[in-house]
Amino acid sequence: MNPLNHVAIIMDGNGRWGLKYKRSRNAGHKAGLKTVEKIIEATIKNKISFLTLFAFSTENWKRPKKEINYLFTLLENFLVERIDDLHKQNIKLQILGSKKFSPKLNKILSNSEKKTSKNRKLQINLALNYGSKSELIEAIKKMKKNKNIITERNLSKNLQTKNIPDPDLLIRTGNTKRLSNFLLWQLAYSEIFFEKKLWPAFNEKDYNRIIKEYKRIKRNFGKI
Repeated sequence: MNPLNHVAIIMDGNGRWGLKYKRSRNAGHKAGLKTVEKIIEATIKNKISFLTLFAFSTENWKRPKKEINYLFTLLENFLVERIDDLHKQNIKLQILGSKKFSPKLNKILSNSEKKTSKNRKLQINLALNYGSKSELIEAIKKMKKNKNIITERNLSKNLQTKNIPDPDLLIRTGNTKRLSNFLLWQLAYSEIFFEKKLWPAFNEKDYNRIIKEYKRIKRNFGKI
């Protein structure tokens, strides 16, 4: 049975779910946040140490401004209301990506990271304004500046995920089969599951089913 230490999720389908059931993309984002809470609980139950959630990509800035503002307001409210509870549950929050948001959101994100920095039960990595290609370019620039020898190990040490093990499992909801510029380096040997359900419809039963399937896979890592 395969050990499972790190799950990464591309939470796709909020907007489509909202338009289908509520005639509003924003309603889908709100429903998607409830799914996030359920999956955090299920991750703890499964004794998984790391959960990385792709919340907002560098490409998502192309969306309508009203939708972007609503997303960030949802995030602000969630962290203000729930960070104490996450802290009590011994959950650490780390932000991946470039913190180029409003001063208010930047402060909330920094305070949330600081408050939970010593927690160890579960580490949630929230990818915000994140793009893997940009991350790789910045890592190479650091290596060049520091005159590091270009090796896989040195590159990994210069990524934002340098202290985080690579994902064992990637789940993408929303019936879309692509990586969308997410953890391109880190996912090299991850098992990938594409789920038809839209993110707000994804539940603990679906999550546990995928985990069970993952644990049955024979992982060779290039060996026979």
